[in-house]
Amino acid sequence: MSRDMSDVTRTENGRRTSPWQRIATPFHTWWTRRHGHAPPRLDTGARPPSAGRQAGPSAPSPAVPEERVLWRMRTTVKDEPGSLAALCTALAERRVDILSLQTHPLAEGTVDEFLLRAPGGLGAAEITGAVSRAGGTDTWMERADAHDLVDAPTRVLGLAARTATDAAELPLALRQLLGRCTIRSLPAAPGRGDRAPAGGPVEGALEDTVMRLRAPEGGVITVERPYLPFTPTEFARARALVELDARLGPRLPRGRDVLTLPEGSDITVRRADTRDVPAAREMHERCSERTLRLRYHGPVGDADRYLNHLLSPRFGRTLAARTASSRLVALGHLLWDGDETEVALLVEDAWQRRGVGGELLARLVAMAAEAGCESVYAVTQASNTGMVAAMRGLGLPLDYQIEEGTLVITARLRPAPLAARLP
Repeated sequence: MSRDMSDVTRTENGRRTSPWQRIATPFHTWWTRRHGHAPPRLDTGARPPSAGRQAGPSAPSPAVPEERVLWRMRTTVKDEPGSLAALCTALAERRVDILSLQTHPLAEGTVDEFLLRAPGGLGAAEITGAVSRAGGTDTWMERADAHDLVDAPTRVLGLAARTATDAAELPLALRQLLGRCTIRSLPAAPGRGDRAPAGGPVEGALEDTVMRLRAPEGGVITVERPYLPFTPTEFARARALVELDARLGPRLPRGRDVLTLPEGSDITVRRADTRDVPAAREMHERCSERTLRLRYHGPVGDADRYLNHLLSPRFGRTLAARTASSRLVALGHLLWDGDETEVALLVEDAWQRRGVGGELLARLVAMAAEAGCESVYAVTQASNTGMVAAMRGLGLPLDYQIEEGTLVITARLRPAPLAARLP
């Protein structure tokens, strides 16, 4: 059974960089940063009530429902008859219901994964203590919610359907399949074409808390969960999901929006990928040096080199704004940055301050909210008033941090209604 677990926050000396910048020395940014009444008595009239007192016994007081809490628990038991029965008996003695159970066979022993419903006053320490005395080892627990009530096959099929629709869903699907983990993509080594980096896995490798999978476009996808080892079953599921993605090839949702700006001009907003790199390069040529520097935070001559990374669905989602003549005038990026999510905008000079950036940003933030992100951050400069205004226009709680002239704005996303409120 998969688990949805909070991401592991990664810091590097208190400084943060956006994903594309980590592959280029000249590009530097700083970042700091994610629940009866008794039935009425019938009066037949056979014995009228005496004056001044009620007929029959008084009605019982309404029962107060006991609070119940959902937990996810994983423990290792010996692979021998009666081991699972002893564990279930220990849980039943404490009035803990077992809602679902999955088994992950190992070479020695079996990892049993439970979804439990326990009395509210029963803490995790008491449950794990009882499990330990019943023979369970390496026990791990965390709070669960209503989403975990979906059985594992249904959940996996849903993730496969999402991945089949959109190539950008693969990292998110892996995270929901495996729970709280950090996912990174390592490109293929130069000169090796679409092959994995030197020493990388051909079909995948599992090493305790780290699994490495061959990326569909080459290179390696690394999934790390330091606090809980992966099981062979989880590894097989993840590899099947990656293989599905590879068989389907490049794909994007076909939807697009035609928007009328306040001035009356129409623009089309749709998803973009690496097939839009030539048009993006042409837009770079039309942008001023100041606009490119505000976007890329460094020398602008190498900006074109990173468009393949920025527009790859493997690293996030990109929205492109085009005019009626199909000219690309703005790009908005939602980048999966390990455990976190970055937003970035580039709007051609002639189309700035016309509402294009705000429209793209609102859609990107809605995508992040739909994907379950708790926040998004933008790395910019205090002088980039357009980006600051666009972030403020979201109407979300914002955190500001300035480090050596670089401004990091973090928007705290609200629950699901945000995706419905934003366009």
